[in-house]
Amino acid sequence: LAGSCPLADDGTVVPGGIAAQTTRALDNLEAALLAAGAALTDVVATRVLVASTDQADLVEAWNGVHARFGAHDVPSTLCGVTVLGYPGQLVEIEATAGVID
Repeated sequence: LAGSCPLADDGTVVPGGIAAQTTRALDNLEAALLAAGAALTDVVATRVLVASTDQADLVEAWNGVHARFGAHDVPSTLCGVTVLGYPGQLVEIEATAGVID
């Protein structure tokens, strides 16, 4: 899936910091997976982008992702970036999933 952003139903970035945005991006990711007939357990890799140069911010986002995926541990890339696409956006999560048709 292309980047899952922390967007509310009205298309705006959810308020709050990295933890809140990570949660919403994961909610949106799960909804997109469900619409495609998949689930988090079908994800085979992720890329987590955090608009920060502070390692603690990256860890905060990663902790949220890891908690949601639980025992389904997949290869992941965690990157600090300068800026993301929406004003105020701090987190974006990309995922690759596979399902047998």
